[in-house]
Amino acid sequence: MYGKAFAPEYQGALTTLSVNSSLTDVLAAGTEQLRAAERAGKPGEAARSGLAVAEAHRRLGRVEEADRAWKASYRAARRAGDVAAMAWALWSGGTLARQRGAFRLARRLLQLAADLGERGGDIVVRGYSLAGLAETGRIQGDYEAVGRLHEQLLAEARRRGEARHTVWALEGIAQMHRNTGDYDTAYALFEESAEIAARADDRRGHAWALRGLADVVSVRDGDTERALELLSEAETTCRAMRLSSALAYNHKMRGNVLYRAGRYAEARALYEQALAEFREMSEPRGEALSRLGLAKSLARLGRDRAETAAELSELAGTLERIGLRHARKMVARAYDELGIPDAGLVEARPTAEVAR
Repeated sequence: MYGKAFAPEYQGALTTLSVNSSLTDVLAAGTEQLRAAERAGKPGEAARSGLAVAEAHRRLGRVEEADRAWKASYRAARRAGDVAAMAWALWSGGTLARQRGAFRLARRLLQLAADLGERGGDIVVRGYSLAGLAETGRIQGDYEAVGRLHEQLLAEARRRGEARHTVWALEGIAQMHRNTGDYDTAYALFEESAEIAARADDRRGHAWALRGLADVVSVRDGDTERALELLSEAETTCRAMRLSSALAYNHKMRGNVLYRAGRYAEARALYEQALAEFREMSEPRGEALSRLGLAKSLARLGRDRAETAAELSELAGTLERIGLRHARKMVARAYDELGIPDAGLVEARPTAEVAR
């Protein structure tokens, strides 16, 4: 049995905030408490309040502000000698690094966070940090390395009855099954995560699960309208909570659904919208994947083949620099699908779709 979802990153005076609190409300409350703690000379409380500020900025897509905030939180925690708070700040920094496509830095910060969490006796931040490492590997397509860790974290979350982390792990495992073509298993896992998130009132987790279900419904069943309905339901939550990154990925997925249905002009508009959103928040993974969808849509709408080939070649290099290991296969699939010579790229296979 799972209890109501909670947000352990909202700490100190901010523990009354809900996992579903609007990010603008979190930012306002966190900033107020941070300033009060600094005036009172309480570095420990400043570190805890600063963590919420960092996370609100990150989820709103304000990467520079988030970068400054997590580093300030870490410095305050170090002054206070609070090892667990130091771990939480590093977790936030590692999560931000992954969001920005800096995977090597993300792994380093998240491993440090896990180590400090264990040293500081905070099993929650240790679990969150290990989950971050697992998600980083999954996004890069290293399923063999992180599949077992996902399963381990799922078992731990189920044992503790921690709904939010159970939902996260289920969605990660589902995404790997979806990317390797096991659509039935993926659907069942996304469906379970959606049910647990709904019962636990985890609106963010529920929105991500709906996105996953929409993807499978589209690619497996060809049910475009049902997929769009699921994405619309998820979008309502994203807008209510100001989940900028989740909303941009929702729009990119809507583009995917429309593209699969042959509605290329509509898909182009959605990819353009997602691309602008990712650029505004400096999120290179989403930007590159939106560019790929846009290039394919434009090709279907009559774009010059040489221009399409040149852009696909550039995207292959961009995705590899970001660190997505299946990038060449993703682009190779586009070459093959569009009937354009593949410039020596490897044969396409089902590949990684960025989830978060």
